[in-house]
Amino acid sequence: MIVRAATEADLPAIFEIYDEQVLHGTSTFDTVPKNEAQRLEWFHANPGGRYPIVVAEEGSGIAGWARLYQWSPRPAYDRTAENAVYVRIDARGRGVGRQLLAELLRLAPEHDVLTIIARIVDGNPASLALHEAAGFTRIGLMRRAGEKHGLVLDVWMLQRVLDGDD
Repeated sequence: MIVRAATEADLPAIFEIYDEQVLHGTSTFDTVPKNEAQRLEWFHANPGGRYPIVVAEEGSGIAGWARLYQWSPRPAYDRTAENAVYVRIDARGRGVGRQLLAELLRLAPEHDVLTIIARIVDGNPASLALHEAAGFTRIGLMRRAGEKHGLVLDVWMLQRVLDGDD
């Protein structure tokens, strides 16, 4: 498996993985798949070029993707980013998410990111375990933060402060 920077050519595979969660899961609170123009806008929405998107590529194609996002447009938050990690259903449990998250953690200091935030829906033990194994700590639970598929959902906030040893 190779983890590399995503390209526009990866967008169909990225959104095939993502749309499964949009339509059937709770890992994203998006409820409608993005159209092609919105996908391109999403790909290029990268203030200052600071928020990389990476993919895990294997023989069967793109097994997963991960991204850093701007946490807030307020300037004092410039060194804080949010992350997202999504793995294709048939590639789960094989370390794809671990490798993707490790690459984001490696790239973050190069992009002047000091702190990474993760929002993980309660009831997603795999993502919680992935992030905690990578040094994230739970900093709070947002109760009744969203509603999807008829479920009222709580969301964990996790944080990883990069201290220069990463």
